[in-house]
Amino acid sequence: MEKIKILWADDEIDLLKPQMMFLEKRGYEVLTVSNGYDALEECESTNDIDVVFLDESMPGITGLETLTKIKATNPSLPVVMITKNEAENVMEEAIGSQISDYLIKPVNPNQILLTLKKIIDNKRLVREKTASGYQQDFRQILMDINSGLDYKEWTETYKKIINWELKMDSSQADELGDILSMQKTEANAGFSKFVEKKYESWVNNKDEEAGPIMSHDLLRKKVFPVIEDGVPTVMLLLDNLRFDQWKVIEPVISELYRVEEESFFYSSLPTTTQYSRNAIFAGMTPGDISKHYPDWWFNDNEKGGKNMHEKDLLGEQIKRTFRKEIKWDYFKVTTVSKAKVLNDNIYNYLNNDFSALVYNFIDMLSHARTEMEVLKELAGDEAAYRSLTKSWFIHSPIWSALQKIAERDIHLIITTDHGTIRVKQPSRVVGDKETTTNLRYKVGRNLDYDPKDVLDFRDPQKVGLPRPNVSSTFIFAKEDKFFLYPNNYNHYNKYYHNTFQHGGISLEEIICPIIHLRSRG
Repeated sequence: MEKIKILWADDEIDLLKPQMMFLEKRGYEVLTVSNGYDALEECESTNDIDVVFLDESMPGITGLETLTKIKATNPSLPVVMITKNEAENVMEEAIGSQISDYLIKPVNPNQILLTLKKIIDNKRLVREKTASGYQQDFRQILMDINSGLDYKEWTETYKKIINWELKMDSSQADELGDILSMQKTEANAGFSKFVEKKYESWVNNKDEEAGPIMSHDLLRKKVFPVIEDGVPTVMLLLDNLRFDQWKVIEPVISELYRVEEESFFYSSLPTTTQYSRNAIFAGMTPGDISKHYPDWWFNDNEKGGKNMHEKDLLGEQIKRTFRKEIKWDYFKVTTVSKAKVLNDNIYNYLNNDFSALVYNFIDMLSHARTEMEVLKELAGDEAAYRSLTKSWFIHSPIWSALQKIAERDIHLIITTDHGTIRVKQPSRVVGDKETTTNLRYKVGRNLDYDPKDVLDFRDPQKVGLPRPNVSSTFIFAKEDKFFLYPNNYNHYNKYYHNTFQHGGISLEEIICPIIHLRSRG
């Protein structure tokens, strides 16, 4: 391992010999100069300097002037300012010029060592701690996956896996990323078996305590109870928001809103907008919507917008739920112009008891990523997809709107309708021309498929799904599979491999966050 090289600039360098010896004994290489000019020259001529210690008060050019010139040519080089002067303006200028740390003379050797560890060893130490922690947790997660978990325990296991993904993002512990990815794949295999075994009983509420809150229960059980007189409740439904994406925008939102509760619901199948989001707003399964409101439901093979009546369905659910009349509204953002309208009119929604805001950007992002090569590069994996989501959110009109209303006392509910999974394994399906085109679920007649790859329902009505035809069958892709027809199989396999899709069964698609926040203002 190469020695860490320190450049130390101080006009009283001879008085610092004890500190130099201390560092050299601990394996650091120290290069010394007595003025700012020599420090700049060394920085320009020596390519392997790892950190600069810079005296603030030197003849010729000052430490601050030297600092400015170093940062102009090498902005990423860590610089530690050493000064006798604790004047506030000096420190503010140094910090504003992006020093990595500062020390006050006389310099204690242990302080120097601590500073070096913070600057040079910080990433290594975090990476090593992350690796050690995951190695300890790896076996426990493995045991959990194979121990017959219930729905709450599956949620906790998923949270653990996402927690480690986020830690590895920040610590850059890439060597463990493949192991965690394999463990997540194993978890999804176990979770798919669990859903296959339990789904029918969940939908039919055969044992309410043994089943999760599902899409059609969400408003009644988690949102409507929050509504109170005098405090507006705003529900923001971000289409396609996965739990890991929520966790990367949480620190941004938490600056202005306090998290009261972070909980979860299970998206109904298929995990798509047409089914899960209609179920949320109707408070009914898709099968019941098609039965009770046939004019507002379009099957996959029928022409017409599949989510055109969310506001109508929400109104009906509110009528059924509340004994007294409440003031409510609904607004859906599907374009940039509509996002601007929402931002401009956000205060109007505070005149309601309850407002439902649907924001479609993340769903559009996942579909655009499939179509556009540049987005495939920008969101090549989960870590990049998270980063892109956070970048969008910070600069989005919806965050601008939430910042405006944070000064008022409001309940803010952030949730989603389903998540997405990065698909990797193709699975052949044969169907007629009426069969749906979605890559993670199919509904049609006379479907031919590999039974081990799917969960199938030959009687859709038993699981709260509509039946377009007497012989209609629903099939759902398990784990990270995606359905392909035999025609042009290799072309479409290459086209869709590693894209983010939804509609099937995975931890990422089904276990969805719902967060209750209260404005700090």
